Formats: sequence, structure tokens, C-alpha cells
Amino acid sequence: MDGLANLDGLGGLDGSEVLRRVETHLIRELGPEIGRAEITFLGAEPIEVLRFGHPARGIVRYATLGMSRSPMSNPAASMLDPAGPRAELVLSLKDQRDSVARRLALLAAIPAVEGVPVVAGAGLDLGEPLWDGARFTAVLVAEPGGLIPDLALMGPAGSPAAPAPVCFLPVLPMTPQESAFKRVHGAAELQRRWLAAGTDLRDPTRPQLHLAAGDR
Repeated sequence: MDGLANLDGLGGLDGSEVLRRVETHLIRELGPEIGRAEITFLGAEPIEVLRFGHPARGIVRYATLGMSRSPMSNPAASMLDPAGPRAELVLSLKDQRDSVARRLALLAAIPAVEGVPVVAGAGLDLGEPLWDGARFTAVLVAEPGGLIPDLALMGPAGSPAAPAPVCFLPVLPMTPQESAFKRVHGAAELQRRWLAAGTDLRDPTRPQLHLAAGDR
């Protein structure tokens, strides 16, 4: 862990400074945070989950804070690239589901714990409800930039490598059947089916997408 931290420092920014800038950026884009939880997993730095908005005023958004502490590395690489990609996860719902915090933090810890980058188009399967009582057990990672713009990071003058910007990846809840469909047919086809069916992906009680037996 010390070696990785030192390599990250070569990128010009300390992880805590990155998180400070990310939190400021989230508040600027989403308004004041109205709740937070800190979750720690064995072998990983703490991940916080911040809540923005209120169901009475529209959409509730849950954003991770901690995934971008270090750049994500290629599992095949022998060392951490200080200019590698950084990201946080964002979940948007029409109602408050605070029990999602632990599960969202678990997904955000994947790059640090498993050494696997989280990228747009990926399906992340929890194997348990995304929040208490949810029919969703997985998420589809969507393209960044539509909801929250990327955050450019500038290191100190003379840094040998410019840090990559932090991107904010929306995560879209999937049922087990939708997750299985995505594995077979791909993320683009699942999203096309959702769009054609008029699926409101922010509805925490939405029905599962109707899939013919041969589609799964």
C-alpha cells in the first residue's frame, strides 16, 4: 500500500486532496449534501456515500466519495499508473433508500480490493439486493458526463504526469434477469430495450423489463 501511495504522489496530488476537490465539485453540481455514511472494508480505505436532494423535491442522488482517491490500474500492469483514470459512482432515485449506502460503497471499493477498473458498460453484480427489499441485485455502469461534468485535476507545477480527470459514473439498477440479458446481449441492447419500453430507471419500485424466454 505504501508503494502505491508513493506512486500516486508522483501524479502531483495527495489522495485526500483529490477527495476534497471531488466533494466540493459534487456540492457545486448537486447542492448541499443532506446525509452521509462512511463504510470501511477490510484491506481498503474508507468509502463515504453522500446523499443529495429530497424525494419531496424530486430526485435523491447518492454519490460515492473515496473511489477516486487513487487512479484505477490495469490488472495486467506491474505498477500503478499515476495518470490512470479516476471515478466515483452516482445513483439517482425518485425516493430515499439509505440502505443502498453499504452496497454502493462495496461497488466503489472494487478497484482497490479486486484491482479491477470500473468503466462504462460494465455490469456489477452484488448477489444481494441493492438496498433493503430491492428486486435489483446488480447495476449497469453508464457513460459519464451527462449528469455531473468531469472534474479536471491540476497537480503542482513540475509534476511529471498530469492526473486524469475524475469522472462520475451513473449506475443503473438491474434485476437478475436484466443482468443476465446484459451479459449475453450487451449493455447497448439492454439500454435500447429500456428506452423502447419507457423504463424509468430512477423508480426504485419499477417492474422488471419484460424479456422473452429466448432473450435471457
